[in-house]
Amino acid sequence: MTFSLVARDGERFGIAASSSSPAVAARVAHLRPGVGAATSQNITDPRLGTRLLDRLTEHRDAERALSDVVGSAPDIEYRQLTVLGRTGPGFAYSGGRTLGTNGAATADGVVAAGNMLAGRHIPEVLVEAFSSATGQLEERMLAALKAAVAAGGEEGPVHSAGLVVVAEVEWRVTDLRVDWADEPIDRLGDLLDVWLPQRDDYVNRGLNPAAAPSYGVPGDL
Repeated sequence: MTFSLVARDGERFGIAASSSSPAVAARVAHLRPGVGAATSQNITDPRLGTRLLDRLTEHRDAERALSDVVGSAPDIEYRQLTVLGRTGPGFAYSGGRTLGTNGAATADGVVAAGNMLAGRHIPEVLVEAFSSATGQLEERMLAALKAAVAAGGEEGPVHSAGLVVVAEVEWRVTDLRVDWADEPIDRLGDLLDVWLPQRDDYVNRGLNPAAAPSYGVPGDL
């Protein structure tokens, strides 16, 4: 029901995901500035994303973090997990009861996984499209989602999509979601077109409000 991409670009980590289920990004995406990013999907247990990041915080080893969680979590055969740290490739796990056609693909700085897919090639499409795309992290991840849909995507139509990024500050610098729509990835792209030119200004508002720009909305002085 879900395909996702976890990617690193310098100090930035991002997750892009799409699903036939509602509000996919609210459930599967887990990021921690300065540490890494992880997804918990399929029959989703959001607690596992937090545990992956906790383990990654402890020993900075994504492969070990995944091994620790897989080895200790109950009902792990129902879960599909990915994790990416500050260096090296991402890592993925798909339990024996992962739904439908499923798979994962990894490379340096990126990992993708999916279930209920139109074909096992979809995670590789995500990784290759991200790696060949240009622009900022958000733009490259969106390009990967679009390439995955063009290559077949899920077995059925997707209805939700999300794109989340953390950077050097303590909060998510990008957190865009389309929780239910007929063309959620296209709508996510529309949101990104509005958000990306303003993203860094909103970071500055948090860090240095006296110097932050105004956007001229009522009451915005």
